[in-house]
Order: sequence, then C-alpha cells, then structure tokens
Amino acid sequence: MSRLGKQPITIPNGVEVTLENGVMTVKGPKATLTQNLRDDVEIKIEDGVITLSPRETDLAPKLWGTYASIIRNLIQGVTEGFTRILEIHGVGYRAAVNGNQIVLNVGFSHPVELDIPEGISVEVVKNIITLTGNDKEALGQFAANVRKVKKPENYKGKGIRYQGEYVIIKQGKKAV
Repeated sequence: MSRLGKQPITIPNGVEVTLENGVMTVKGPKATLTQNLRDDVEIKIEDGVITLSPRETDLAPKLWGTYASIIRNLIQGVTEGFTRILEIHGVGYRAAVNGNQIVLNVGFSHPVELDIPEGISVEVVKNIITLTGNDKEALGQFAANVRKVKKPENYKGKGIRYQGEYVIIKQGKKAV
C-alpha cells in the first residue's frame, strides 16, 4: 500500500484538471502543464478531488505513489511555482544572464554558456543564481545541469552548489 497514493488530492479553486487518453492537463493561474501517464493506475477526478487506485498489473503498486506525487507537483506548479537557488563559491567565479543564456565564468579558460529552457526564469545577484519555473522536473534538471558545469570540489569547496548543500572539505597532504 502506498501512503501517498491512498491520500486523495484536492484541486484548489482556479485550477482545472482533465485526463484524456493518458495525458493529464492541469490549467491554473500561472501556467498550463501536461504529463503523460500510463494506465496502470486508475485516476478518478470527481467533485474537486483526485483519487488514485492501482490496477492488477505488476507496475501498478510502484507507480501508484509516484503518480500521486507527480499530480501534486503539477497542481503546485500551476498555482505557486517552484524555486531552486544555487550558490557560486570561488575567487573570480561569476554568472550572468545574457539574453536566453546563462554565462558562467568558473575557472575555465573560456566562459560556459547554457541555454535557458522555455518556462524557466533565471536571476543572478552577486554569487546567487535563482531559478524559478512551473515544471518541477524541468527546473530540477536545469539546476542539475548548471551545477554539473563546476561541481564543488573537496579541498577548497570551490564550485557551484545548491543552497544549503554541505560540502565535506578534505584535509590536504601533510608536510613531512
């Protein structure tokens, strides 16, 4: 039994949820999001409440809680949105937004340019990069791609990290 799947999901006012041919569409005040869902989990939309129940397939118990979380994230995305904050640590490390690209100067011989996906906005203040968007999956993937450019290293902690991420600093070589 799935703890998340058993709980009914309430649809807030101003949000419209439809399910047609395995495609769930959620329309809200901020955006419209769509998600493809398999038919292993039965989804009922009645009176402002979404209920999920597994069917008799092998994948159904595994997808039950996952689909409940995905639907909750879709509803939160169209009403409130999501935010990811990244920090840049290192002397001379900078970031800037240039049109539809984010330009990172993080110790390489060249600046690294990443295209900003549609639906995600980027704001850079000093060494803080704030990413906001409605799609949690796309936002998390873009944040991971930005962090992947220069992961925090273990000896001085230089690099790009998520806000609140703790980097364990190793002790360097001992002088003999």
